[in-house]
Amino acid sequence: MCGNNMSVPLLAEAVTLSGTEKETAVVIFLHGLGDTGHGWADAMTSIRVPYVKYICPHAPRIPVTLNMKMTMPSWFDLMGLSPDAPEDEAGIKRAAENIKAIIDHEVKNGIPSNRIILGGFSQGGALSLYTALTCQQKLAGVVGLSCWLPLHKSFPQSASGSGNKETPILQCHGESDSMIPVQFGALTAEKLKTFIPPGKITFRTYPGLTHSSCPQEMLAVKEFIEKQLPRI
Repeated sequence: MCGNNMSVPLLAEAVTLSGTEKETAVVIFLHGLGDTGHGWADAMTSIRVPYVKYICPHAPRIPVTLNMKMTMPSWFDLMGLSPDAPEDEAGIKRAAENIKAIIDHEVKNGIPSNRIILGGFSQGGALSLYTALTCQQKLAGVVGLSCWLPLHKSFPQSASGSGNKETPILQCHGESDSMIPVQFGALTAEKLKTFIPPGKITFRTYPGLTHSSCPQEMLAVKEFIEKQLPRI
């Protein structure tokens, strides 16, 4: 393998699951607030596709306004969890650049961007959507679980240079989510449909599911990965 992980800070520490055969595709998956990449690396193990490498980076530890400025893993600061809450615009943009650096690194190492899926849960899903929609590299797909679109008022303008205005997006949400209500997910899907062909957006909800994941949802993620990243 060529390339140096140390030049991409998030990659140096990330949990990486190597393929069990020649790697021809990559899934980058971002965890939620207060978590680490380990939990989602475990979840990815249960839906592994043999020719795919999974990268689960850890967010930096920063003070989070929403949690009384306590320091915890967070991709950017959070002031609130409603569609009209103030947002950490500089932090969101900085975090997106750090994720784009991982994508660029994988491309330099021989995986074309259209063989890369970017996904995440909650705050990580939010960052995945924002990064993909402001990224010039065309990705294979985007997965957003229990999440929202950050800086939503800046779209569609913010996506003007994006290579992902026709990239398939899988959004999943628990119907009993009290942290990020399912209505917020539905509003996000509707917003995306204003500048992405509606047929490219799949929004699935799961009765009884809280702010977490479930086996049916993980199966949907696996099917999406296999469809967008077929064996070559």
